[in-house]
Amino acid sequence: NGNLTNTEELEGLVRDGMMRHINTESDSELLLNIFAESMAEQAKLASARSGASSSVDAALADSIGKEEVFAAITKVLTTCKGGYAGIYLINGIGLVAFRDPHGIRPIVLGTRRSATADGGKDYVLASESVAIDTLGFNLQRDVLPGEAIFLDMRTGECHTHQCLPDLPPDSLSPCIFEYVYFARPDSIMDGVSVYETRLKMGEKLAHKIERVYPDHDIDVVIPIPDTSRTSALQAAYILGRPFREGFIKNRYIARTFIMPGQMARKKSVRLKLNTIKSEFAGRNVLLVDDSIVRGTTAREIVQMARDAGAKKVYFTSAAPPIRYPNIYGIDIPTRQELVAYERDAAGVAQHIGCEWVVYQDLDDLVDSVASLASEERPLPRFDTSCFSGEYVTGERIGDAYFERLHAKRNDDAKQAKKAGGGGGQQMGRREDGPLGESSHEGCESVSNDVRADPNGGGNKGCEGIVNAEA
Repeated sequence: NGNLTNTEELEGLVRDGMMRHINTESDSELLLNIFAESMAEQAKLASARSGASSSVDAALADSIGKEEVFAAITKVLTTCKGGYAGIYLINGIGLVAFRDPHGIRPIVLGTRRSATADGGKDYVLASESVAIDTLGFNLQRDVLPGEAIFLDMRTGECHTHQCLPDLPPDSLSPCIFEYVYFARPDSIMDGVSVYETRLKMGEKLAHKIERVYPDHDIDVVIPIPDTSRTSALQAAYILGRPFREGFIKNRYIARTFIMPGQMARKKSVRLKLNTIKSEFAGRNVLLVDDSIVRGTTAREIVQMARDAGAKKVYFTSAAPPIRYPNIYGIDIPTRQELVAYERDAAGVAQHIGCEWVVYQDLDDLVDSVASLASEERPLPRFDTSCFSGEYVTGERIGDAYFERLHAKRNDDAKQAKKAGGGGGQQMGRREDGPLGESSHEGCESVSNDVRADPNGGGNKGCEGIVNAEA
């Protein structure tokens, strides 16, 4: 879960230094290769120390312990730059989980009394605590920045180790967009309830509306489902206006802001939401969303509200203006495609077609989360890069990294890639041509069908799983 920011360097390391083949454009493959290579090195050292067979497989089976696993993870954490959390299964050894040095992406540990071993424990690792609750485990804690947890399947023991002991005590910088949008409201992340943070966001947003528009004529508060519902409910309470459900969501449509192509996004908004017209007819409506990314969804929603009979439409965002790309695992596009790029709130309102727009202040957003942290586990820092342009791993807007990012993420590149025309630099390519011609969009072929694809699709996406020979 997450994204690596030094992929160009890592590609060279994996391809030329480790002599490993790169099959896909995924940075997860790079990270996995680095971990596998580090484990192989540790296996050989363990084998030599124990006097066991020189076979790596034998060393893994007989000699690898927690020290070797943690040494391999230390190599990963010191080599790979970015925001990421990972869980790997080491065949015949156990599970290992780790979190990047800044704790940008989340990962948690849960336990329960073992169902099979008397007096033992079962363990679970997940990105969010809600998964732990659902499986009947008890949340124990978050994995710390730079920490690794090793569950040894041979002994049933759980081992923890701080792989980067020199990290400063305030290194934890969780992504604040997890609280705004990605996490489920019933999750607890770094000791803070996501639901309670969204209540705070709604409260602070309402107070800002009262400051900026003290004589507002709002009749009703309507959330854009689903994420903004909690914030909208609290905003309605503070404003003293009724909270109503005006949009019904089709749960079978993907997230619209990450879809490639403006036309696809516009069409998907109408498929994703439908209005309850009686909640809009003749009213001045305050719409509350968790954030505004490209503005495509917001503009369509404003028009849907007007089509349903709203007299005036006001739009608010529980998050500040998004003006910068996210480089830690959220596909927030390049700056030029963000609606708040070179626009203030009035410009955004004009662009999406509403009377006015009110954004959350960044300080208020940070306080909405930080104020709920305990004294024992404070949260003094967050990754707020998509709002502030400040990246905790040190990247700066204008670096060559962002030029490469733009080449991969812009709409034209995504459309070209979708059409089979490439788009952006592909990992695993040498100057003299591509490596791995048969990678099938990152998936190995699972088909023995040698017939030509009548649609010219070449089994992209690994759809063909047949064994026909005719």
